[in-house]
Parts: sequence; structure tokens; C-alpha cells
Amino acid sequence: MDIRTRLLGVVSSYREVVRSPSYFPLWLGQLVSNLGDTLHYIALVILVFRLTGQGLAVAGLVAAEVVPVLLLGPVAGVLIDRFSRKGVLIASDLFRAVLVLSLVWPQGVWHAYAVAAGLAAGSTFFNPTVQAVIPVLTTQEQRLAANSVSWSTGRLVQILGSAVAGGLIAILGTGPSFALNAASFAVSALFIAVLHIPPHAGQLGAGTKRGLGSYFGDAREGLTYARRDRFVSRLLLVQALASLATGATGAMLVVLAERHLALPPEGFAWLIGAIGVGALLGPLIPNTLARDYRDARWLFVPYVIRGLADALLAAFTPLPVALLLLFVYGLNTSTGMVVFSSTVQGMVPDAVRGRVFTLLDVTWNAMRLLSLALGGVVVDALGIRPLFWGGGTLLLLAGALGLLLLGRHDFRSEAHA
Repeated sequence: MDIRTRLLGVVSSYREVVRSPSYFPLWLGQLVSNLGDTLHYIALVILVFRLTGQGLAVAGLVAAEVVPVLLLGPVAGVLIDRFSRKGVLIASDLFRAVLVLSLVWPQGVWHAYAVAAGLAAGSTFFNPTVQAVIPVLTTQEQRLAANSVSWSTGRLVQILGSAVAGGLIAILGTGPSFALNAASFAVSALFIAVLHIPPHAGQLGAGTKRGLGSYFGDAREGLTYARRDRFVSRLLLVQALASLATGATGAMLVVLAERHLALPPEGFAWLIGAIGVGALLGPLIPNTLARDYRDARWLFVPYVIRGLADALLAAFTPLPVALLLLFVYGLNTSTGMVVFSSTVQGMVPDAVRGRVFTLLDVTWNAMRLLSLALGGVVVDALGIRPLFWGGGTLLLLAGALGLLLLGRHDFRSEAHA
């Protein structure tokens, strides 16, 4: 079968899953929300910089976004697995809509930080819940296509949103961007309200009452599952190493652009654009070329390639080479993401899926915070190039570790319990 035929088949599978009445409202709501998030992020960075005039204050937004994930992750996982996931999704959207709307009338930099932390808290409940419900809204055959079309269209609206955000903010200020994002959360909640999400294993029935101790019991049960399950326990180790490798390099890309590539301020946008284009196209790779994506190589080889790209970024300075490497980085990032989500959704039982996804999020963000701290020390002491050499090497090792630990694991056994 030639590539053209395969691509036509991918397009057909994308069209089929998007048209599915059980998935379409979730996809469309997320598409609108992604556009609002893009406008919001750019407006928030501009607002904080205008209020403080300090780049360090902008960097503080990262900590404001990470800390709530670390604190609320264990609680969120239990609630996602015990209560109506549809209710969790709608409540998270409405909570974030109210928070964002308040920034139309900013009260100071503390207000921006508080909203950033609140949005991260809402996302700590929302994002793992979306991951948990996709398997019940799609078939096994549709799962990769569903995750792929969601990722690709999300990246497309981010590219478009980034293109118009600067002009919109320059003409009208940051307020309209925050208002649009609030509206996008409300639209997402409205679409989710029409979804039929069936009760899941572990969901409490109406009138059921359980004490506080049972919450701790459920949390321990999730940790026990993650520790004893061969797939999840090893995946957590690989993810921790990968986050340690990429947390600092992702945040320091703007420094690489200025100090290593000698680019003007707008050059950073070129680098982000190259990653965005690669991320947009990446999901086509497993959908087009993989006979069965449930294979350790599709899960971990992208880590190896992304690690090599980071290391090579430290070695070369010509802009075309850097753009090509970042395109490849974005390509493999998105390939790894859609395969990762699809694989975990199939391997983890429904009853603990929320707790597992929140545990993965907590692990990723904890190591990301550590990476940012260590990365700052490395850049100050040794410069930007050693950071990318080290980060690339660690990511390559993470991919190799994943292949070593899970190379012979059976990813084709679906978990439905």
C-alpha cells in the first residue's frame, strides 16, 4: 500500500472519529478552548511583564502553574475515579471561566499569579478526566485517531491564535483575550453537557456516603496499583527521567535563541513556529506508517530522536539547521504524545484511570520543577550549550531505558476492568 493510499485512509479515519456523535462535542469544545488558551497565555505574559517590567516575574508564572498540580494531583485522581466524570469536566470548565473573566479587570501581579494557579488547579482535574473518558467515547480502533485529531487540530488553532494574538492585544489590550478565553471555557462546558458519558467502574451511586478515610484508602489503592503494575511502574520511571531532561531546555529555548543562535527577539517566535509545524504533522506518522502503534518502539524511539535534536541544537548555530532540528523535535513530541495517551488509555483499567493519569501528571511536573531549578544553575555557571547537551543526553537515555524496561511488554492486552 503506497503512502498516498495510507494518507487517504488516515484522513478517512479522522473524519469518521470527528463525526462520531459520542466524540464530536468533546473535540469541538476542546478546539474552541485551545484557541482561548492560546490568546490567554500570550496576554497573561504581556500583562505580567507590563505590571512588573521584570522577566523574572514572568518566569514565576511557571511555578504558579506547577505547584497546584503537585498539591492537588492525588486529590483530583480520587475524585475523578469516584464521581461523575462529566460533572468534573463541566465544573472544571465553569470554575476556570469565572477565574479568567476576573482578569478583564486586573488588580495587580498577585491577581495574575492567583489566576494562573487557579487555572492550573482546574486543569489538574480536567485534563486527566478527558484522558479517562476517551476510551469510553471511542472504540479501540478509533482511539489513536481520536487522540491524533485532537492533538493536531489543537496545534493548528494554537498556530492561528499566536498569529493573531499580538495584533489583537496591541489594538485592544489584554482584556478581550481574557474575555474570549472565559467564553471558550463556557462553550466547552456547554458541549460536554450534551455528551453521554456512562457511569464508570468505581463511581459512587446516588446517596452513597463514605468517610474521609475512604478517600485516603482510594489514594493508597491507586498508588499500590501504580507500584505493582509492571507497565505503569516502569513508565513512571521513564517519564520522570524524560521530564528532568526537557523541563529546563523547553523553558530556556528563548535563551538559546539569543545567546547561541544570536537571533533577534522575533527569532524566538521562528523557533516556536518550527516546533508547532512539526507538532501539527507528527500524529500522521503513527497513523500512516504503524500497522499497530501498541509497540514500545513507537512509545520510546521518539524520546531518542528528540534527545538527539536537543544535543545537536547545542552543536550547530545556522538558523536553517536549528529550525529543521526543532521541526523534527516537534514531530516526535507529538508522535510520542498521541501514542502515549492511546497506550495508557488502553492498558489502565477504568476504575483507576483517573488516579494513574494524575499520578503521571504529578510526576512530570515535579521533575519539571526540579529541572527548571537545576537548569538555571547550569546556565548561570556553564552557559546554555551544556544545558542542551545534558538535556538531550538525558532524554536519549530515557528513551533507551523505556526500550530496555518495556521493550518486550505486551501492549496489545486491553484493560477493561
